[in-house]
Amino acid sequence: MRPEKNLLLNEIKEKIEGSTAMIVAKYDKVEPNLSWDFRSSLSKVGSDFEVVKKRIFIKAAAECGLELQVSELQGNIGVVFMGENTIDSTKEFYKFNKGNNDLFEVLLGRFEDKIYTPSDVKELSKLPSRDEMRAQFIGLLEAPMSQTVSVMENLLTSPIHCLEQKSKESK
Repeated sequence: MRPEKNLLLNEIKEKIEGSTAMIVAKYDKVEPNLSWDFRSSLSKVGSDFEVVKKRIFIKAAAECGLELQVSELQGNIGVVFMGENTIDSTKEFYKFNKGNNDLFEVLLGRFEDKIYTPSDVKELSKLPSRDEMRAQFIGLLEAPMSQTVSVMENLLTSPIHCLEQKSKESK
């Protein structure tokens, strides 16, 4: 292998190993400004988009322990390498894709060392984000406590109301 391709292979291999998840997508024509906007929107959620050559990507994936077939990867491919926040990155990918007439077609996804189909990746994008799940969890913990406080408050105020009513009756 030529040194340039070997350098590219090592770079892709490092990105695969360094990412927690990735989405492999097919695209046809992406204008430079649109590509810049896409990369910018992904960088806000800690992800990176790379256009890669299929054969080099398959070799790099094989060296990282992922078995991919050329038949699975049709057309020009790009890979979204994700950081820690995979759900937000997946949501951002689909949000951008929907806003730009489905520019990308998901071929496969890899999350937690498992390969997922395009429909599975789309379902993952519908999950609540980390912040949304935290808010739901806090709400779940808070609801019983606030209800308990409300009941106790009513118990404490009801004798006072009874006494007030009795005093009004006696007048």
